[in-house]
Amino acid sequence: MKKKTLRILMCVAVLTLMVAITAVPAFAAGDVAGAIESTWNTAKSQIQTVVNNVVFPVVDMILAILFFVKVGTSYFEYRKHGQFEFAAPCILFACLIFTLTAPLYIWTIL
Repeated sequence: MKKKTLRILMCVAVLTLMVAITAVPAFAAGDVAGAIESTWNTAKSQIQTVVNNVVFPVVDMILAILFFVKVGTSYFEYRKHGQFEFAAPCILFACLIFTLTAPLYIWTIL
């Protein structure tokens, strides 16, 4: 039992020593914040174009479809039970308005 414990401790010690010897610290060379800022300024117009012309219209279309489907199902639930559920259509409508107007102000925030 002692030999097994001693062997495990020796293996752990050797492994720890190997990790300590082969570990290389990584330091940032130069102005990292400046590099990130210049990269963002270079790519900002391309990112804005793609997001405004692709991402927001896709999200708007998905929310519009979900909104009209939910209004339809809420109407059928109203016809069946006599009670109209306003919460889900209102939340989807608010999200739709938010994403429709987001391109006007989102880039000033970022």
